[in-house]
Amino acid sequence: MTRTVKIPDAAHPITIRPTGTRVTVRVGGAVVAATDSALSLAEASYPVVHYIPLSDVDQSLLERTTTQTYCPYKGDASYFTVKTPDGGTEADLIWTYEHPYPSVAEIAGHVAFYANRAEITVDPA
Repeated sequence: MTRTVKIPDAAHPITIRPTGTRVTVRVGGAVVAATDSALSLAEASYPVVHYIPLSDVDQSLLERTTTQTYCPYKGDASYFTVKTPDGGTEADLIWTYEHPYPSVAEIAGHVAFYANRAEITVDPA
């Protein structure tokens, strides 16, 4: 299958910068991730997304799923379900670009959480 690859530009900018402060993610009240090494990805008019090093996520709570999506600017995304403290699950709550396109290579080894399904706290700078 042929995939269209798009390069960020003035019409669809993508910037990646260190967040510069602590980012904590809670699911069902439990801390799933905490890091001082998050990256903030700003893409066009979308809300900023915080990408967290996978090594700073409690991997005992993660289960890889078969879900995959494609972004023409970033590449193929794969997903993880998070097990909640009450024994439930939040399906496909986390996504990652394991082999992102060169224009966003910094996000390799990082994951992002759906902000409407997890509590993401960014400490003041």
